[in-house]
Formats: sequence, structure tokens, C-alpha cells
Amino acid sequence: MRAMRPTRNGASHRTTGFRTPPLALAFAVVLPVVLPACFSNNPYRPSEAGRNTYYDTFAEEPKHFDPAVAYSTDCGTFVNQIYEPVVQYHYLKRPYVLVPLTAERVPEPTLFDAHGEVLTGDPPAEAVARAVYEIRLKPGILYQNHPCFAKTPDGRYRWHLAPGESFPRKIEHPDDLGASGTREVRAEDYVYEIKRLAHPILECPIAAVMANYIEGFADFKNTLTAELSRIRAERRRAAGAFYNQEADERANPIYLDPRKYDLRGVQVVDALTYRVTLKRKYPQFVYWLAMTFFAPVPWEADRFYTQSAAGEQNITLERFPVGSGPFVLAVNRPNYRMVMRRNPNYHLETYPAEGAPGDEEKGLLADRGRRLPFLDEAVYVLEKEGVPRWNKFLQGYYDGSGIGSDMFDQAVQFNTEGAVGLTESLRAQNIRLETAVAMTTHMYVFNMLDDVVGGYDLKKRKLRQALSIALNQEEHIQIFGNGRGVPAQSPIPPGIFGYQEGREGINPVVYEWDEAANAPRRKSLAAARRLLAEAGYPNGRDAAGNPLIVFYDTTSGGPGSKAYLDWLRKQFDSIGVQLQVRSTDYNRFQEKLLKGNFQFLSGGWLADYPDPENFLFLLYAPNGKLRSQGENAANYDNPRFNELFRKMENMTNSPERLAIIREMLSVAREDAPWIWGYHPIDYGLYHEWHRNAKPMAFAFNTLKYKRIEPQLREQRRAEWNEPITWPLWIGLAVLIAGAIPAAIVVYRREKGVART
Repeated sequence: MRAMRPTRNGASHRTTGFRTPPLALAFAVVLPVVLPACFSNNPYRPSEAGRNTYYDTFAEEPKHFDPAVAYSTDCGTFVNQIYEPVVQYHYLKRPYVLVPLTAERVPEPTLFDAHGEVLTGDPPAEAVARAVYEIRLKPGILYQNHPCFAKTPDGRYRWHLAPGESFPRKIEHPDDLGASGTREVRAEDYVYEIKRLAHPILECPIAAVMANYIEGFADFKNTLTAELSRIRAERRRAAGAFYNQEADERANPIYLDPRKYDLRGVQVVDALTYRVTLKRKYPQFVYWLAMTFFAPVPWEADRFYTQSAAGEQNITLERFPVGSGPFVLAVNRPNYRMVMRRNPNYHLETYPAEGAPGDEEKGLLADRGRRLPFLDEAVYVLEKEGVPRWNKFLQGYYDGSGIGSDMFDQAVQFNTEGAVGLTESLRAQNIRLETAVAMTTHMYVFNMLDDVVGGYDLKKRKLRQALSIALNQEEHIQIFGNGRGVPAQSPIPPGIFGYQEGREGINPVVYEWDEAANAPRRKSLAAARRLLAEAGYPNGRDAAGNPLIVFYDTTSGGPGSKAYLDWLRKQFDSIGVQLQVRSTDYNRFQEKLLKGNFQFLSGGWLADYPDPENFLFLLYAPNGKLRSQGENAANYDNPRFNELFRKMENMTNSPERLAIIREMLSVAREDAPWIWGYHPIDYGLYHEWHRNAKPMAFAFNTLKYKRIEPQLREQRRAEWNEPITWPLWIGLAVLIAGAIPAAIVVYRREKGVART
């Protein structure tokens, strides 16, 4: 036994008992560096392997899950899987058609004249005094399980607490409370939600629109606003001079029960039937009924969340929605990960039995008649950067992907005829490409109130027409969109009633027909220069020799936008016009827009529903930005266009409506309040195990149709992400070579100690 030796402080220890062998020390240092290189970067837990889970990403944190407020793509990705309006768009058919979801049929209005007599056919809007929609729900539809429905044995709601009472423990999710329940979806829930659209605290983005149509909606909103003011005034008087409204309402939320107030245009008929009365004919209202603004919200959920016990723990409807849809929001971590899980209470719904031409050949009808949803779970991971997201898609860790500009050349190639296809590497992975023209219009807007570019006389029109020809949309699509776009001939994109293909559909102000190519061809710059001269600006100068300067307002700035702004200047310079960029922050930009204090800007419009009215209203004078803070940013006001719009907006699709639309487009093209931009083409990539993928422009409730083959996915992941073992062997060799001299030294030292 070795002797114990004293240390300097008097303590003793064994001379070799706690010494780490050099070889082991080397392993401890090197292996943590080497071993990770030998495995794939699978971002999921091993327990998730082989599960019936769909994997996707999101780039922006969703902010709203309350259906009265949610109005963005980021929110719609989730909200539309949870809440169910009465109708939905057919998943496969094109053009888009509505089909029942929770309603027994797609509602059709009964039209009445001023004397209460029923009108038949398609009467003109001026003859209609009321339009009544009576909606009958399917029986037996249940909400997801939720604590708001839980009851005690004596019938009281278990978690509807008294003021000041708290939950028995801290919770992170409503399900942490344990006791929960469900009930049937009733007509009163749809009525309750429509009333919530008028709630002054919620600030619903479509409240002003609904006030224009739903009978009594504006009065109802005023009633709720007055009641809210009364409650706040009482609280302020009771609390005294040091009252803090924000702090008080955070601790003691104000619950305005919409059931206590009558909205004459929205009434419950019976348990499964409700009625909506419009002040005038408005055929597009049925499209609004397909949006989650009009999905049911049970009063029990609203009451549960509007109590101090929930608010003090940040348990709100905005974070934890309650619906009857195919999925529930199981995990809400918007800065990291969102998880949707199958709703075990989901009612019977089956995959479509028919679709559009070509769907059968693509395998999109292989699941016809099968019960929905197919997935058990959907996991969405926050990915703000394009490159990591793209690489994980190629490794099979995400089931689908868009194509960013930086990755376009890696994904897409064009043949000699210009047809689009995938690169060889993606075809080798059996990835498939789906494309669809988006129901979106990108445009450049002139301020028609401006002294230089605005106005309606012939010279002002020719100025705008010249600039319209010079701004080459085909070039823009190629340079900045990788060819993913269709040059716009009007505000109406392909797939919407009123869009016209071929020679008859071109904008004759900007294009001429190329007989050889059988396609539109942009007019020459010489034609643009002639128009510019006729407008009073030969070679881009006025009669006094001063250059024509057009000011372009934008919120873009920094190096990322330099290439685009340089290109835009070059377009105007091609006919001798100077473009000066005025970049401001978003708030200042909006202020300029509202006050009509700009000359020229760019914008875009994503349709809410598939009707030409939803595009043409962007040029209707009463919607002027300066006049009414509407969506007519150009402040365009042509009496003939306005007259035609009023005739067209409330008509059903017919040859007569089409003729009116064509005249409207002719008027607008001549006036050129916009430079008609382009309609983007959406590109989607899908792995071979991702079934039933078809682009949808107007609906987000598509998760229920997706089907995944988990075993095939696991097989491909294993093939594409084989462990890389050579770093391990090299590391071990280096480790051993480096450890041998140290081992020899230690051996000699230990041998010498033993001798002493």
C-alpha cells in the first residue's frame, strides 16, 4: 500500500488515487467533439419516429387566435383548423365553389322589396330592401373538450369562478385544470360570435364592413360601446383619482355578455337555426360566411377567459382557442413550436369524391370517401431563416416547402420551351412541384389627386399610360420573381369571373397582340416616348425645359432594396423621366397615404373571396383613401366607373355582369390610375410521402386533407442522413497517437514512485 503524503496545508491524499489516466482524459476531450459529427441533425426526439405527424414551419409569430380578430395568413394557418364556419371551399374543384361544412346546405338569400314582398330571379339591387339568410346546422357537432364546459354534480360550471376567486393552482394551459367537458354546437353560438364582431374592446377588422350590410349592426355596436363606457365610468368614480384603467381591467376584465343585447339583423330561430338579415342585396355575403369571423364561439368559453382567474395567468382566448374543428391547439409557443392534435370529438366529414380535371391522374382522389382528418398531429417549427429551413426540407425533416429566391436555382429549371420543372437532384428525391396563380394583384398606384401625375384630362392620362408601358413587368418578374408571375392586364387575376384570356383580354393601352407568338407583347419604348411627348414632356422635359420628376414613396430601405430601387429608376429613365425615392418608416408612410400626400407608390391586394367585386372595389370612389380611409389608395374617381360598379357589385355572375365588367376595365385602362403589375405564381414542393397536396388560394382549413406515409418518410430520412463515421476513426487515431507519449511518461513516473 502506497504511503500517504502531507500536502502543504497539512491535508493528506493518495499520490495516484485520483489521477485521471491520460487516455481516458483524451477520450473525454475528443469524443464530445467527434461523436456529433457521426450522427444526423434530426431536430426531433427519437420517440417521434414513425408517428402519424405532419411537419411544417412558420416564419412569423401568430398573434391572434380569437376568430373575431385573426385576419392574417400567419394566424389562419392555425385558426382555420380549429374553428368551423357554416360553409367552406371545395378542396379540389376549380373554379372555387362553396360547399356545406356545419350547415346542411349552402345558404341562399330570400330577397324582399320595400313592401315585404318576396322577389324572384336576380332582381336589381335597387329593388331589394332586405336579403335574409336562414342557416340550418347539422345536428350532433361537438366542441373540443375544454374546462369551460365542465360542470359540478349540481349543474354549475366548475371553472366559472366568482370575482376575485382564483384557480386552485398555477396553470400553463387550460387542460391543466383537469375537469373538462363538451356540448353540441348550437345556432346561438354563431349568433354570439357575430355579435362579438361589434365588441368595442376586440376591435374586429371587418366591423365597419359588416355595419354596411347587417341590419342593426351599427346600432348594436353603439349600444355595446355605450355600455362599456358606463361600466368604466362607474369603476373610475368608485376608485377615485388614482384609478388605473389598464391595471384594473387586467385584474378584473369586463365581460359584456352579447346575449343581453338585441341585434335585430341576427336572430336565433331554434336550437339549430339562425337568421341573418342584410340591409340590401349582397351576394358576396355567402363568401364571408366561409371565414372564421363567422365561426361559432360558445359563450361558456368567452365567459371562462373573461375572468380574473384566467387573466392573471395569461390564459386567454387569444392563446387557447375553443372550436369544433378537426384539430385542437395542444402547444402554443409562438417563439419556438406550435402543435396541433386531432380533435377526438370531430364530427363525420369525408374526403371529396370528385375534383377538377387532372386530379384523378395526380392521385388526389385516391382517398375519396375516407373519414377526415388523416393526421394525428401537426408540428410547426419557427424558422425565420430560409437556408436552414430549405436544408431540413431536403433532409426530409419538413414535409413541404416553398421556394425562396435564394434557393430557386437549386430547385427549378426551365426547358427550351420555357416549361418549368424540377432540377435533377430534386427529381432524384421524388419531390414534386405544384404551381398555382395566386389570387393576388401587385400594382403601382398613382395619386389621382396629385397635380403632376393625377387628373383626368387627356394629357394626364397619356403621361400615366407612357409610364405604364415603360415599367416593364415581364422584366420585373424575371429579375425579382424568378419568372413566377403573370403580367396583369387589369386588377382581376386568372381564375376570377371577369378575367379574359387571349387577344380579347389584353390591356390595349400597354400591350399589342403578337400573332407569331400568339401572346401579348408590351408596346415599345418608342410608343411610350410618343405618349410622353403628347402629354407635354418631350424627352422627359416640360415646356420650360425642366425635367419631369416623379416621387416614389416607400417603406423599403437598406441594402436589400437597393437593387430593386435601382431597377425602378432605370425603367423611368428609359423614357427620360427621373424617379426620386422617398423612403420613410411605416407610420409616416401610412400618414402620407391617408392624407393623399404622395405621387406614386406600390402595393398589393390578396383577395378575401373569389369575386371580381373584391378587386374592382379598389377603384370605387366611395372607398377612396382620403375620402373614407378605404382601400382605394389611388383616390380614383371616374363617374362612369362608379356607376358601373354600383350595377355590377350586387349582381350574380351572368353575361350581363360580364359585359359591365369589361366596360369597367376599358374605362380604368384608359385612365391608368394604376400601372397594372402582376399576379404572382405560388410554387410548392412536396415529398413523395406527402399526399393530397393541392394549393388553395382562399382557404386555410386544408390540414385535415393532408395524409402522410410515416414509414416511407422514416426510410427516406435514413437514406438521406446516413451517419458520417470517418471523423470518428480519424479522431480516434489522433487521440491514440497523442495519448501514447503521455502514457509512456506516466508509466515511467509511476514506476519511479514505486521504486522509492
